[in-house]
Amino acid sequence: MQKVHFIGIGGIGISAIARFLKEKDFIISGSDIKESKTTKNLRNSGMKITVPHCESAIEDPDFVVYSAAIKSDNVELVEARKKGIECLSRKEALPFILEGKRVFAVAGAHGKSTTSAMLAALLEGSVIIGAISKQFGSNMKYESSQNVIFEADESDSSFLNSNPYLAVVTNAEPEHMEHYDFDLDKFHAAYKGFLERAKIRVINAGDEFLASLKMDCIKLYPEDITDLKMVLRNYEPYTSFNLKGLGKFEAWGMGEHIAIDASLAILGANCEIGLESIRENLKNFKGIKKRFDILVANENFALIDDYGHHPTEICATLKSAKEYAKLLGLEKITAIFQPHRYTRLKANLEGFKKCFEDVDELVILPVFSAGEASNNIVLKDEFKKAIFAEKVERKDNSIEFFDSFGVKHRLDSGLVIGFGAGDITYQLRSES
Repeated sequence: MQKVHFIGIGGIGISAIARFLKEKDFIISGSDIKESKTTKNLRNSGMKITVPHCESAIEDPDFVVYSAAIKSDNVELVEARKKGIECLSRKEALPFILEGKRVFAVAGAHGKSTTSAMLAALLEGSVIIGAISKQFGSNMKYESSQNVIFEADESDSSFLNSNPYLAVVTNAEPEHMEHYDFDLDKFHAAYKGFLERAKIRVINAGDEFLASLKMDCIKLYPEDITDLKMVLRNYEPYTSFNLKGLGKFEAWGMGEHIAIDASLAILGANCEIGLESIRENLKNFKGIKKRFDILVANENFALIDDYGHHPTEICATLKSAKEYAKLLGLEKITAIFQPHRYTRLKANLEGFKKCFEDVDELVILPVFSAGEASNNIVLKDEFKKAIFAEKVERKDNSIEFFDSFGVKHRLDSGLVIGFGAGDITYQLRSES
């Protein structure tokens, strides 16, 4: 049996790949910079996990896979190369991992995790995604099947190595432009290359760039979705809609973006299975962790955790939150914003200011730097009406906001929604 060591194994995407290879009888070890719920779960599953990174973690693997967050001077990477062990980036490892599979790959700046999880609910096959599906409680599901539903990543152009049989693109809004040398043509060429590699292509033609492509694609236009309705059942949100030529569908979640994501998944799945099976299987989708993730919901108070960290995502989710609050009969909406990365904050500052304009109350947490150096943005000057807190903490059916002196604010009514890709999710869940 081959041995594989993963450096940065605690990441949501890399941990899914490690789990997948373990199910294929590889012997897996890994390391990360700090302990997390993910590293604990991986250790409990039988993997040897080292925290923090350490030279001694490199024993005798056949090869090493490292995440995009790992720098060239990482002690384990240096040690592995010194020993002559083959070292592959996640991007470089994908052809080996997905070899011989019919890959149903989903890419896009926004909505790819939700669309991937929906496609996983519709089709039989293994699943490797960058989020925790509530349907099967993991970012990976293994099936003895040629099919793999795969969330493809554009941030490092690794989607070009995913060997897609079917490619779905939810949108192509510029993100992670530093990887593309801030060259829009290079960025668009990568998306085009991803689609060209697939036998079947499904695109959101509401995206201007995708709509302009001259290639054979199944296209979803905004006007193809009609009769959009949102309902609650036991405080759970559902969105129903008609999809042109295919009839009525209902999906877990709230809002127009849920209907778009579901429609793209439906159009992809319909190349494999019939509509009645799709309608039935769509009932299995129960959302994904950290995407409009309802932590508390009652007649007085709702608390939602959302991964949104870009203005486009936040605007769409706030629109859904307003609909959800209306159905619950809650009048006040409070948004908690933990900016993620200084570069993203600087590039999208005006967009962030605009998307939070209509909330009743805005609480801003310190920037989650993800290792980046600080810049000269003074958030108190940019968001003059916001409340600034050091951290938040959930207390049963309420939430408290702390500064250096202690509790400065408390909420136990209205709708509260937290946004960010950092550690805000653990604060909202009172998890370490």
